[in-house]
Amino acid sequence: MSESGGLGRRWLGAPTLFAVIWTSLASAIYFSLGVIGERALGLTPLVFLVAGLFFALTAMTYVEGASLHQERSGSTVFARYAFNELWSFVAGWAILLDFLILVAVTSLSATNYLAVFWSPLGGGAVEFAACAAIIVYVAVRNIRGFSATRARRVGALVIADLALQGLIVVLGLILFFQPDVLLNPIELGTSPEWEDVVFALTLATVAFTGLESASGLAGELRVGRAALRRLITSAAGSVIVIYTGIALVAVTALPIENGRSPLEDELEAPVIGVVEVFDPPWLGEALMYIVAALAAVTLVAAANSAMLGLSRLAYSLATNRQIPQRLGRLHSTRATPFIVILIAAGLAVLLVIPQDLEFLVGIYAFGALLAFTLAHLSIIALRYREPRLKRPYRIPLSVRVRGGDLPLPAVLGLAVSAWLFLTVVVFHDPARFVGMGWMLAGLVMYVGYRRSRDMPIFARVQVPEAALRSEVQRAEYGSILVPVFGNALDDDIVQTAGRLAADEGDLDDGHGATIEAIWIFEVPMSLPIDARLPDEQLKQARAALARAKLVGEEYDGVEVATATVRARRVGQAIVEEARRRGVEAIVLAAEEPSRIRGGARFGGRGGPLDNYVGDATKYVLQKAPCRVILTAPPAEVAPPDPAT
Repeated sequence: MSESGGLGRRWLGAPTLFAVIWTSLASAIYFSLGVIGERALGLTPLVFLVAGLFFALTAMTYVEGASLHQERSGSTVFARYAFNELWSFVAGWAILLDFLILVAVTSLSATNYLAVFWSPLGGGAVEFAACAAIIVYVAVRNIRGFSATRARRVGALVIADLALQGLIVVLGLILFFQPDVLLNPIELGTSPEWEDVVFALTLATVAFTGLESASGLAGELRVGRAALRRLITSAAGSVIVIYTGIALVAVTALPIENGRSPLEDELEAPVIGVVEVFDPPWLGEALMYIVAALAAVTLVAAANSAMLGLSRLAYSLATNRQIPQRLGRLHSTRATPFIVILIAAGLAVLLVIPQDLEFLVGIYAFGALLAFTLAHLSIIALRYREPRLKRPYRIPLSVRVRGGDLPLPAVLGLAVSAWLFLTVVVFHDPARFVGMGWMLAGLVMYVGYRRSRDMPIFARVQVPEAALRSEVQRAEYGSILVPVFGNALDDDIVQTAGRLAADEGDLDDGHGATIEAIWIFEVPMSLPIDARLPDEQLKQARAALARAKLVGEEYDGVEVATATVRARRVGQAIVEEARRRGVEAIVLAAEEPSRIRGGARFGGRGGPLDNYVGDATKYVLQKAPCRVILTAPPAEVAPPDPAT
């Protein structure tokens, strides 16, 4: 694990999980209130209440799925185990769109709140430049990685934000709440129209991406069953109370008049519009500046969380060969997918250019609801496909149907999300065209990439994390000889050769280096060199060479050629094959415990090496016609001497 916060394993607890979820939830109210209030009018509190209940259903689904398969990336993992890689990609690609939009939306909203302090930030070129600066900052922070210090800062921000939003709810209800002001303007079906109410409900799902960001930390969490239950209760309860409370304050502080909400004039910073009317005036002014400052910080933190989720999702897609491996390349020291983060930052900047919040939030709903539909459906399917797997958290209220436990909350969540997704597709043209275009482009890329690599469309294909790491040097070797012996070190030496062979300049052109993997049959002097070999040895050789080919060709641009060789001595055979094949390097595993860790190059002959390696290795080091790269495990897992 990188200390700088890469993608390695570390243990985070329930508070960190809640903080990551709540940064998205808290930030969403700062920009979604105006867009939803414009559509839902007097029913805005009801829309947020229903959205809070839907969030509770979705949270239960995500927590069961993440606890069942503790891999990064939420719905794409659930769909992989429930169905296949194609559906896994569909879920992941939809959420990638949402993460991109969320980075753009939160950055845009942050500048509108900061405009309280300097008005030019509220529009034009200055606003665009500020948005771009925030996105660049977010990209840099995520390339550096998610550290424990950053988690503590996010936790402190969550506490401050909960306190401020709770204060707004309490003061607003005391100052403004009157049932008749809330209810009198409502004319069901007319003000608002049902179509607008339904669309407002789809927009409320903008807050839920925090579940995907939190699921991206699944492999780094240590949270017990009771803590998971408390997490769902606290997150869902906070959403319902805060969202519904602020909506009640907004509708009563800024009453609906003639079928129009004053929030329409405050679309980009709606909470500022709400607190400005607080009495006495000094209270409204003080709250305006406090809200502006904390909202801006929270929105930037939410952009960070969205980019965090995006980076982990992209890592998952790259390691599962669902997007080109080059896009998921990890930083050499930070172990973060820096290429995809930089690309995402560039796309987010482009999304900011129209400066149209409602347009972006509408497209967001398309991807979110598609992913949530697949998530609920996947958890239902997994109850039947993997009924005996341990589930640290299990969705309550299950009924026995056709030999399996059907989780009713997931069924209800599936029905709601599928219905809302259909309404977005039918009634919102930008979401339909942009969303469908995004998904179609992704499917073309996925199928084309897999076909070009002769990989199956529906089956899972993985590469190790090492294959995504960015090396400091370019490839030095066009051909490498790798003797394999059917032991635990084979994968290690083939991966070492693969990293040396993979040319970073031509990762996806199909032309790279060659690994010559050989198995040496050491034939005793008492037998002819062409004597019949035992079937068991032949079987072992074929299995080892097949494994070497599979592991080596996980590195793009690398081809693995396999062969068997008969010889009297292993060391002599390696040297002769290297000379005959004209390879540029030999990657070899030492046969005995040594002080070498992770591979080293040797050019000496004899001397101190006698203390560390066996006869075959010493012979190769002394006689090889090319450079030898020696790898060695810790002493306790050293393999047996292949020369004996």
